[in-house]
Amino acid sequence: MSALNIKKGSTSHSAYDLRTANSVVEESHTLAVIVENEPGVLARVIGLFSGRGYNIDSLTVAEVDHTGHRSRITIVTRGTPAVIDQIEAQLSRMVPVHEVHDLTMEGPSVQRELALLKVAGTGAARVEALQLAEIFRANVVDSTLESFVFEMTGTPDKIDAFADLMRPLGLVEIARTGVAALSRGA
Repeated sequence: MSALNIKKGSTSHSAYDLRTANSVVEESHTLAVIVENEPGVLARVIGLFSGRGYNIDSLTVAEVDHTGHRSRITIVTRGTPAVIDQIEAQLSRMVPVHEVHDLTMEGPSVQRELALLKVAGTGAARVEALQLAEIFRANVVDSTLESFVFEMTGTPDKIDAFADLMRPLGLVEIARTGVAALSRGA
């Protein structure tokens, strides 16, 4: 055994994950990062994550201040509290970054995701798919004799639940955008 208690030989764990599995529970956090709207900034922010072996569960980018040339990058990531603190500190030190907010820690926030779901089926399955879409407030944005494409906006859990119900009815494909989030506070 080495000083880090890592067994010699091959392992199924990532080389970046050197801590024990039961050390601290990983949590999902939503970070809002205000950056300069200039070429290469997104690549630098994402490079920080990939270079240190952090995963990004969801990513959205949008311009928030046209005159001030600023954009907002919303990142959903997982990590222990220490890892999340480290990510925030490293992001804050980057030159094009103006602000970093952990929306998960700042109190309640509103999160929404957009998904397109293609469901193929005939007969009773088509009718049931349309009824479920109405219950979940999903809109039909394309229809053929063989399939429907539904558009749905909601929490990631709501979209997961809708997709789970559509699988037996012929869910063929799903395309999801990143999570958009705003703090509920004033």
